[in-house]
Amino acid sequence: MISHSEVLARAEAASDALPLLTIDEFFVGNIDEESLAPNQWGYDRPPLAEIEQRLRALAAEPGVDWVRVQLHDDTHEVDEIAAESIAICTDRESDDIEELLDSEYLQADGVIEGYAISDSGDEPVVPASSRVLSPVWD
Repeated sequence: MISHSEVLARAEAASDALPLLTIDEFFVGNIDEESLAPNQWGYDRPPLAEIEQRLRALAAEPGVDWVRVQLHDDTHEVDEIAAESIAICTDRESDDIEELLDSEYLQADGVIEGYAISDSGDEPVVPASSRVLSPVWD
């Protein structure tokens, strides 16, 4: 998992825009179950390890260009890394993504068009035939 200081350094280099993290940067070694969808943890949201597995499987699907973790603005103010949502670059329909992830099982509130955050740094290229979708948790 990337360190909090590394995230802040990348944000500073991008005019304070928090970076989009890779699956490895966010999940590998992350044991803070409340770092993603904290309001659903303890209320049937599966463990981070299972969410990580689903995102890795999704990233390997045809039509999925990349998957990144969108960070919560609180990451600037606290000593922890907190996720707001996931960004999925794909040419697939949002219903397909919801089904592949099993959004209901993940306790997600659905998939929206675009990013769930307003300003992110180091966004990967989105191919002309694709767009960004974001599963969100309230």
